[in-house]
Amino acid sequence: MPEAIRHRLNDSPIARWAVLFIVATAMMMGYFVNDVMSPLETLLEMPRSQGGLGWTPSDYGFFSGAGSFINVFLLMLFFSGLILDKMGIRFTGILACSLMALGTLVKYYAVTTDFGYSSITLFGTQLPTSAAWASLGFAVFGVGYEMTGITVSKAMVRWFTGHELALAMGIQLAMARLGTAAALSISAPIARYFTLSTPLLLSLAFLIIGLLAFLVFCVMDRRLDDSRNPRAPRNPSDTSENNEEFRLSDIAVTLRNPGFWLITIFCVLFYSAVSPFLKFSTKLMVIKYGVDPDIAGFFSSIAPFGTILMTPLFGLVFDRFGRGVTLVITGALMLTAVHFGFSLPMHSSAIAITLMVILSIGYSLAPAALWPCVPKIIPLKCLGTAYSMIFFIQNFGRAIIPMLVGRANETDPSYTTSMLIFSFTALGAVLTAIVMLYTDRKKGYGLQLPNIKAQ
Repeated sequence: MPEAIRHRLNDSPIARWAVLFIVATAMMMGYFVNDVMSPLETLLEMPRSQGGLGWTPSDYGFFSGAGSFINVFLLMLFFSGLILDKMGIRFTGILACSLMALGTLVKYYAVTTDFGYSSITLFGTQLPTSAAWASLGFAVFGVGYEMTGITVSKAMVRWFTGHELALAMGIQLAMARLGTAAALSISAPIARYFTLSTPLLLSLAFLIIGLLAFLVFCVMDRRLDDSRNPRAPRNPSDTSENNEEFRLSDIAVTLRNPGFWLITIFCVLFYSAVSPFLKFSTKLMVIKYGVDPDIAGFFSSIAPFGTILMTPLFGLVFDRFGRGVTLVITGALMLTAVHFGFSLPMHSSAIAITLMVILSIGYSLAPAALWPCVPKIIPLKCLGTAYSMIFFIQNFGRAIIPMLVGRANETDPSYTTSMLIFSFTALGAVLTAIVMLYTDRKKGYGLQLPNIKAQ
């Protein structure tokens, strides 16, 4: 094969954008399933005689945090990064999609089986048996869900390094948020029109579609390897799977990098103030703002729907004009203002819509600039491990915050306390991003430089 076409496949815009939409489809299905039960909190807490499962807010809070249990307490997300670096993108992606489907099947079993009034104690918390099984299923799903995230991120770097990386990651995130928005919008109406378990059955079908999409990617990714000249010398910036062999020393290199820790801490705080909030936001709209339960999910879906267009747009801005940390700080400030707004004693639905619109802008700004910053701070050979460690530590917040909020909502049903928890978490993200800006100036990471110019 001539040297002139050594990088032929990923230099083709048609090929790399096709790969983007294929792997983003798999991720979008995972995001749909991750939030498919969020609008069902009110139904899950209804008495069994009315078609619910009789859960309490604490039960739902425990379930919401369970998606991170195996990843955090059994270190599975950390090992997912090792699997990714050792076994490659294709193997890890198939495994991730399969685990998501298995976990969703367990959740479907939990919702459709009559356990009577039996209970199980987990981690010192007594739960209805249905909630315990649903939490187990969500925990297994969470392993595949986070594994999919790091796998798709590494696939984007593999296919788009030297090209429109921030834009590609923005579109990937936008499609993922489309899955979240769809789940928040249609889950409750489907459950009310059919049964409580129907959204989960639909989720299984979507995950099968995602698995099939990833299998198509595997074929194209193998062709990317085949399109390279095996006799040609390797470029140090080559991101092929064979060139990224995991070494234990890579962990030490990553852990010594202050930029890694700043991005990680920011992720913990920022996403702990967004993802758990969306899981509680539907009931917030009903309780505090008097929104009809059938349409409350549409209020919650404003944030992810808004990111669908704005995240790629802000990614393109970062690609061309830079100012990555500035975008991150602005997004975190907007998120902080939104949560403080939700904590105020104002009960107008118009205010709720306005705050969700602002949230959607902040939710677009920060991630669009944040994730393309990681390859600027972390060497490509360490990237898979770095992503897994970031996601692993991030899961501590995603496991703990929902349980704190669930308990806060029991003692303060007005949601004031829980919104203050989210507010100060977001404020911590702002302060971390400011330190990141100072460190970038000192270390010269280039986080404020345009991506295209840097490439």
